[in-house]
Amino acid sequence: MTADRLEPGEPATILRIDGEPSLVRRLMELGLVPGTVLTLVRRAPMGDPIEVAARGIHLSLRLSEASRIHVASH
Repeated sequence: MTADRLEPGEPATILRIDGEPSLVRRLMELGLVPGTVLTLVRRAPMGDPIEVAARGIHLSLRLSEASRIHVASH
């Protein structure tokens, strides 16, 4: 499963991030690393972007970015 498929309020643990090295590096610099628990907070009215919470911070991610984050739902 990928982060773009989570439901609001659903927590999940990051397993891996796929994609261009620059995207992977940027997401990891933001604290989205394997083992981190993230929760989908909400979706924008048109569905893109989404807001996630991880490590005490809130981040907005494009669906194209969230679809590269593989997670295990709790």
